[in-house]
Amino acid sequence: MHYAVEPTPRPEDAIVRYVIATRGSTFAVRAFATGLLSSFGHNPTIAIPDFTGDVFLNLDAVENSSMRMVIDSASLAVTNDISEKDRQEINRRMHEDVLETDSFPQIAYESSRLSASKIGEGQYWIAISGSLTLRGVTRSQPVSARVSLIGDILRATGELTVRQSDYGIEPVSAVGGTIRLKDELKLSFDISARKQV
Repeated sequence: MHYAVEPTPRPEDAIVRYVIATRGSTFAVRAFATGLLSSFGHNPTIAIPDFTGDVFLNLDAVENSSMRMVIDSASLAVTNDISEKDRQEINRRMHEDVLETDSFPQIAYESSRLSASKIGEGQYWIAISGSLTLRGVTRSQPVSARVSLIGDILRATGELTVRQSDYGIEPVSAVGGTIRLKDELKLSFDISARKQV
């Protein structure tokens, strides 16, 4: 009589790939003005509409999980309710002087280590240690996110702060110098990814 021998599970067998979907996701940058117009709330909000990425999630051993995201830097655009002339100037300065999108068309984030704590059924706090590459400069950038798993969908929400000077970027002024931006940018995300079978 022969008995089937079950293969020993390998750690990589528990890893599930999720592909980030821009549809159903939001990702934005908030810049903060200083100077003359700061008291009037002229804080530009910049949409990040074009990004791709993968999450390789292992809930049996979260430290074996990883993620990578790539942003099309040319897709960033100011969304505030401002005049078309001001919008065009801010967008131009952002792409030419800040992001230099012709030379650096991609912004990338890649994890190096993850840890998690379960906070409910299918709910986790995830701490990501990783690196952000912006305008050709790569720096360590931690990210914290609340992650929920519902069916085939992984959803991650959170915020992080990026200092422009860490990437060799000098905060610019726009609209005739009446808007000057602070060094710190606040990024917020609500990202969905779909499980791949």
